Amino acid sequence: MDWTVGTYAAYLVIAVPLTIWVATTLSRNGRLFLEDVYAGNDGLAGAVNRLLVVGFYLLNLGFVSLYLRVGTDVVDLRGLVEQLSVKIGVVTVVLGVVHFVNVYVFNAIRRRHRMEELRRPPLEPQSYVAAPYPAGG
Repeated sequence: MDWTVGTYAAYLVIAVPLTIWVATTLSRNGRLFLEDVYAGNDGLAGAVNRLLVVGFYLLNLGFVSLYLRVGTDVVDLRGLVEQLSVKIGVVTVVLGVVHFVNVYVFNAIRRRHRMEELRRPPLEPQSYVAAPYPAGG
Protein backbone atom coordinates (compact mmCIF):
# COMPACT_ATOMS: atom_id res chain seq x y z
CA MET A 1 0.00 0.00 0.00
CA ASP A 2 1.45 3.38 -0.90
CA TRP A 3 1.48 6.41 1.40
CA THR A 4 -1.29 8.26 -0.44
CA VAL A 5 -3.71 5.36 0.00
CA GLY A 6 -2.65 5.11 3.65
CA THR A 7 -3.48 8.80 4.05
CA TYR A 8 -6.93 8.19 2.56
CA ALA A 9 -7.54 5.25 4.90
CA ALA A 10 -6.33 7.09 8.02
CA TYR A 11 -8.39 10.16 7.09
CA LEU A 12 -11.57 8.12 6.74
CA VAL A 13 -10.89 6.12 9.92
CA ILE A 14 -10.69 9.39 11.86
CA ALA A 15 -13.17 11.67 10.04
CA VAL A 16 -16.17 9.34 9.80
CA PRO A 17 -16.27 8.31 13.50
CA LEU A 18 -15.68 11.95 14.48
CA THR A 19 -18.70 12.96 12.39
CA ILE A 20 -20.80 10.17 13.92
CA TRP A 21 -19.79 11.20 17.45
CA VAL A 22 -20.71 14.86 16.88
CA ALA A 23 -24.04 13.88 15.28
CA THR A 24 -24.86 11.54 18.18
CA THR A 25 -24.07 14.25 20.71
CA LEU A 26 -26.14 16.78 18.78
CA SER A 27 -29.05 14.35 18.51
CA ARG A 28 -29.07 13.39 22.18
CA ASN A 29 -28.83 16.93 23.52
CA GLY A 30 -30.86 18.58 20.77
CA ARG A 31 -33.78 16.32 21.57
CA LEU A 32 -34.09 18.01 24.98
CA PHE A 33 -34.47 21.41 23.29
CA LEU A 34 -37.08 20.08 20.91
CA GLU A 35 -39.05 18.28 23.63
CA ASP A 36 -39.23 21.61 25.45
CA VAL A 37 -40.46 23.35 22.30
CA TYR A 38 -42.98 20.67 21.33
CA ALA A 39 -44.14 19.93 24.87
CA GLY A 40 -46.73 17.19 24.78
CA ASN A 41 -45.79 16.11 21.28
CA ASP A 42 -42.70 13.95 21.70
CA GLY A 43 -43.31 12.31 18.33
CA LEU A 44 -42.93 15.64 16.51
CA ALA A 45 -39.86 16.53 18.59
CA GLY A 46 -38.26 13.20 17.69
CA ALA A 47 -39.10 13.60 14.00
CA VAL A 48 -37.62 17.11 13.81
CA ASN A 49 -34.54 15.89 15.68
CA ARG A 50 -34.02 13.00 13.25
CA LEU A 51 -34.45 15.28 10.23
CA LEU A 52 -31.83 17.70 11.57
CA VAL A 53 -29.43 14.82 12.27
CA VAL A 54 -29.92 13.37 8.78
CA GLY A 55 -29.15 16.79 7.31
CA PHE A 56 -26.06 17.01 9.52
CA TYR A 57 -24.86 13.60 8.31
CA LEU A 58 -25.49 14.39 4.66
CA LEU A 59 -23.70 17.71 4.83
CA ASN A 60 -20.69 16.54 6.82
CA LEU A 61 -20.17 13.11 5.26
CA GLY A 62 -20.52 14.75 1.86
CA PHE A 63 -17.83 17.24 2.83
CA VAL A 64 -15.58 14.46 4.18
CA SER A 65 -15.98 12.59 0.88
CA LEU A 66 -15.31 15.63 -1.28
CA TYR A 67 -12.28 16.58 0.81
CA LEU A 68 -10.75 13.10 0.60
CA ARG A 69 -8.50 13.76 -2.39
CA VAL A 70 -4.88 14.69 -1.75
CA GLY A 71 -3.46 17.21 -4.22
CA THR A 72 0.04 15.72 -4.32
CA ASP A 73 1.49 12.27 -3.80
CA VAL A 74 2.35 11.39 -0.22
CA VAL A 75 5.84 9.89 -0.24
CA ASP A 76 6.60 9.18 3.44
CA LEU A 77 5.23 9.06 6.97
CA ARG A 78 5.95 12.74 7.51
CA GLY A 79 3.85 13.65 4.47
CA LEU A 80 1.05 11.40 5.70
CA VAL A 81 0.98 13.09 9.11
CA GLU A 82 1.11 16.56 7.55
CA GLN A 83 -1.69 15.85 5.06
CA LEU A 84 -3.75 14.15 7.74
CA SER A 85 -3.36 17.01 10.21
CA VAL A 86 -4.56 19.55 7.66
CA LYS A 87 -7.48 17.41 6.53
CA ILE A 88 -8.65 16.46 10.02
CA GLY A 89 -8.18 20.06 11.17
CA VAL A 90 -10.40 21.37 8.37
CA VAL A 91 -13.01 18.66 8.96
CA THR A 92 -13.03 19.45 12.69
CA VAL A 93 -13.52 23.16 12.03
CA VAL A 94 -16.34 22.43 9.56
CA LEU A 95 -17.98 20.04 12.06
CA GLY A 96 -17.74 22.74 14.73
CA VAL A 97 -19.30 25.39 12.48
CA VAL A 98 -22.12 23.09 11.40
CA HIS A 99 -22.65 22.03 15.03
CA PHE A 100 -22.99 25.66 16.15
CA VAL A 101 -25.38 26.35 13.27
CA ASN A 102 -27.49 23.41 14.44
CA VAL A 103 -27.47 24.69 18.02
CA TYR A 104 -28.52 28.10 16.69
CA VAL A 105 -31.37 26.47 14.75
CA PHE A 106 -32.51 24.55 17.86
CA ASN A 107 -32.44 27.76 19.88
CA ALA A 108 -34.25 29.77 17.17
CA ILE A 109 -37.03 27.17 17.04
CA ARG A 110 -37.31 27.25 20.82
CA ARG A 111 -37.28 31.08 20.96
CA ARG A 112 -39.96 31.35 18.25
CA HIS A 113 -42.16 28.89 20.08
CA ARG A 114 -41.83 30.82 23.35
CA MET A 115 -42.69 34.10 21.60
CA GLU A 116 -45.83 32.49 20.19
CA GLU A 117 -46.79 31.36 23.69
CA LEU A 118 -46.43 34.94 24.96
CA ARG A 119 -48.82 36.25 22.29
CA ARG A 120 -51.54 33.84 23.36
CA PRO A 121 -53.83 35.08 26.16
CA PRO A 122 -53.48 33.04 29.35
CA LEU A 123 -57.24 32.38 29.36
CA GLU A 124 -59.74 32.32 26.55
CA PRO A 125 -62.49 34.96 26.81
CA GLN A 126 -65.39 33.60 28.89
CA SER A 127 -68.16 36.06 27.96
CA TYR A 128 -68.88 39.44 26.51
CA VAL A 129 -68.46 42.40 28.88
CA ALA A 130 -70.77 45.31 28.15
CA ALA A 131 -69.31 48.80 27.88
CA PRO A 132 -69.89 51.06 30.93
CA TYR A 133 -72.69 53.65 30.87
CA PRO A 134 -71.97 56.85 28.91
CA ALA A 135 -70.50 59.69 30.99
CA GLY A 136 -73.37 62.15 30.37
CA GLY A 137 -76.28 59.82 31.07
